[in-house]
Amino acid sequence: MADQGAARIRRMIKKTELRRMVPLADSTIWEMEQRGQFPRRFALTPRCVVWDLAEVEAWLMLRRENPIQRAPHPDVRKRVARPVKLVNKD
Repeated sequence: MADQGAARIRRMIKKTELRRMVPLADSTIWEMEQRGQFPRRFALTPRCVVWDLAEVEAWLMLRRENPIQRAPHPDVRKRVARPVKLVNKD
């Protein structure tokens, strides 16, 4: 008889459950998938895509163990539209 652990089917999640786990926009997740920075989705049917729950959980644990640096705040004085004027309070 085959090993029960190998025969066990892994749990898959749909987009609604993924959104509860990973609070990122759909476009951000898609872009990260394209760059290889997020687990890839796959199609169960022509209209249903899913993610492997174990891969998503592993990605979350990796993010927790190796946090990324926050992006620096933009220099608002360099904006083209509505540039900020600094007011001297003398």
